[in-house]
Amino acid sequence: MNWIKNFIRPKIKSLLGQKRETPENMWIKDPESGQMVFYRDLESNQFVFPGSNHHHRMPAQARMEATFDGGTWEAIAFPSVSTDPLKFRDERRYVDRLKEAKTKTEAEDSIRAGFGKVDGLDMVVMVQDMAFIGGSLGMAAGDAIIAAMRQALARKCPCVIFVASGGARMQEGILSLMQLPRTTIAVQDLRAARLPYIVVLTNPTTGGVTASYAMLGDVHLAEPNALIGFAGQRVIEQTIREKLPEGFQRAEYLRQHGMVDMVVHRHQMKATIGNIARILLKEPPALTQTALVPA
Repeated sequence: MNWIKNFIRPKIKSLLGQKRETPENMWIKDPESGQMVFYRDLESNQFVFPGSNHHHRMPAQARMEATFDGGTWEAIAFPSVSTDPLKFRDERRYVDRLKEAKTKTEAEDSIRAGFGKVDGLDMVVMVQDMAFIGGSLGMAAGDAIIAAMRQALARKCPCVIFVASGGARMQEGILSLMQLPRTTIAVQDLRAARLPYIVVLTNPTTGGVTASYAMLGDVHLAEPNALIGFAGQRVIEQTIREKLPEGFQRAEYLRQHGMVDMVVHRHQMKATIGNIARILLKEPPALTQTALVPA
C-alpha cells in the first residue's frame, strides 16, 4: 500500500477542494529512441515523438480537434441500441465493461462523429476510439457509422473515417458480425451518390473491421508504421506453415504492395485529406497548397 499516494494526497486534495486529477506520469518514453518526452509537449505535437517521428496512439477527442478547422464541429446524433442483447458474461458482466468504458472515455461507444469544415471543405469525420473496449465494432458503433454516412449523404459532402480497432466485439456475437454487411451497404450508398469516402488507417486496424468498411474507401491513407491486417502474424504463420516477411502487416509494406495508397505523416494528414477531397469532387485547389508527400 502506498501511504503517500492513497492517503496523504487525497487528504490534501479534499482540503484544497481540487477535483482535477493530475496524470500519474507526466513523462512518456519514446519506444524507438528511448527519449523521455514531457506529455504536454507530445500532446502539442499531435502525439508524434519529436526525436524519432514515432506516431503515438492519439486520443479520439484530440484527433477530432486536430482534423476540424478551428477544432470545432457539430456532433452527429446516434440512434440508441440495446445495451446487452445476449446477456453476455465472462470474467465480468458485459454491462459492467460498457459502464466502465463510458466513464473512462466520456463517450457512448467506440465511434465519434461530427460535421464541420476540414481544410475549408464541408466534411463528415468519424474517429474510432481504441480506448473504448479496443475500438471494437458492436451494434452501437455500427449504427453510429451508418448514421454518420447518412449525414454525409444528406449534406452531400465527403466522409472520412479514422480507423483504429481490434475487430468485432465478441460480447455481441453474431449481432456484431452483422455490422460488417450493414456498414458495407452504407459505403455503397456513398459511392452511388459519387461522394468521396476516405479511409485513414491508424495503429492498429485489425480483425473484422479490416474485412469491411476499413478497406472500401475511394482512397486509403495510413499513418507511418501502422499495424494493418486481418489475423495476427503468428496465426497466419501457423496456418500456412511459412515464415512471413519482416513488417508485412505494416503501412509501408502495404503501400509497396498496393493495399494502401499513401503513408502520410500526422502533421500533413489534414491538408492531404482536403486535397484528395477536392480532387475527387473536381473542385479547384486550396489557396495554400501542401504537397502530398508520403512520410
